[in-house]
Amino acid sequence: MNLTKIIAELREQKQALEETMIMLERLARSQGKRRGRPPLFLSQAGPARKRRPFSAETRKKMAAAQRKRWAAIRKKKAS
Repeated sequence: MNLTKIIAELREQKQALEETMIMLERLARSQGKRRGRPPLFLSQAGPARKRRPFSAETRKKMAAAQRKRWAAIRKKKAS
């Protein structure tokens, strides 16, 4: 049992809990109807989601499918 490792993990959990509590306190203060974009502190809460890039082959397939959809729309408008 490595006590220093356990202590480090507990400190990380404590930090995460404190950040969550701060965010909840901010939300509680701003209760009520709010319109528009969320505040900056809310949009930076979670880690950024990583997007996997599409392969060249997939992009070509998507482009061909979109061209086909647009052609159908143009054909429908011409009729």
